Amino acid sequence: MIGHSITVELPREAADRLSDHLFEAGVLSVSVEDAFEGTDAEQPIFGEPGSSAGLWDRCRVTVMYSNGTDAGEALRIAAADLTIDLPDFQVLEVQDVDWVKQNQDQFQPIQISDHVWIVPSWHVAPDESAVNIVLDPGAAFGTGSHPTTRLCLQWLEAHRESLSGSELLDYGCGSGILAIAGMKLGAGRAWGVDIDVNAIETARFNAARNEVPVTFLDTSTRLDLRAGITVANILSNPLKVLAPLLAAHTTGGGRLALAGILDHQAHEIIRIYEEWFDLSVWKREEGWSCVAGIRRGRT
Repeated sequence: MIGHSITVELPREAADRLSDHLFEAGVLSVSVEDAFEGTDAEQPIFGEPGSSAGLWDRCRVTVMYSNGTDAGEALRIAAADLTIDLPDFQVLEVQDVDWVKQNQDQFQPIQISDHVWIVPSWHVAPDESAVNIVLDPGAAFGTGSHPTTRLCLQWLEAHRESLSGSELLDYGCGSGILAIAGMKLGAGRAWGVDIDVNAIETARFNAARNEVPVTFLDTSTRLDLRAGITVANILSNPLKVLAPLLAAHTTGGGRLALAGILDHQAHEIIRIYEEWFDLSVWKREEGWSCVAGIRRGRT
């Protein structure tokens, strides 16, 4: 037994303040999850460029204390310091386990389609003949587990013929998964752009691990290119702002795929982009839409 854990449900502001306070007090770990995870009331949150994602309206906070600490008393003192009312809770013993293995066991290979898999580095590829993208869960968005990423990967595979030998731009690249997949599916060259410099470093690491050449740039770097294939898996608000830029970086007759769009937002995105593109909803999954089409013009 290595310590104790306590789980409490709190409103967003209280969960945020308590978590920060407990980290400063030196607890082993604090994790915060949606209190309604796994139910119809589950609330997805994603940060947009230049903003903070925040927390869920109601959070499940799990705190782990080391042996020798009165976990219940420590939590009560922390809550009292912040004038936070604590609900009833139980203190549970935590057994000594292989946390690395336990964490890795949560992440299995993800089948995107008949011919594309996302495979964590500690797993053997289930289908050696498939396009296997080696990618571990991390800080950068895009591991294949979210519907928006799966939709973009499926779109790339479905347009493999157009992708072959083309230049690909992945705007808002996150982990770099779409640019990497594009190269493995036959693109001639690929670029990835992101506002987060840490995501850029992660993407470069992932591309090297997959042995594909991709140029990753942050948004402060001048982007001087026009791609035949452009993908952007972000969120609807930044996609609205980026419409002129993505149009400028896509060749006439080139293809565009946009994701991170809730079903009810698709029509507005199509309307905003119609100055440059003929777009429609390509596919939907779990409330999310992939909008795709062709850039008008010859150049």
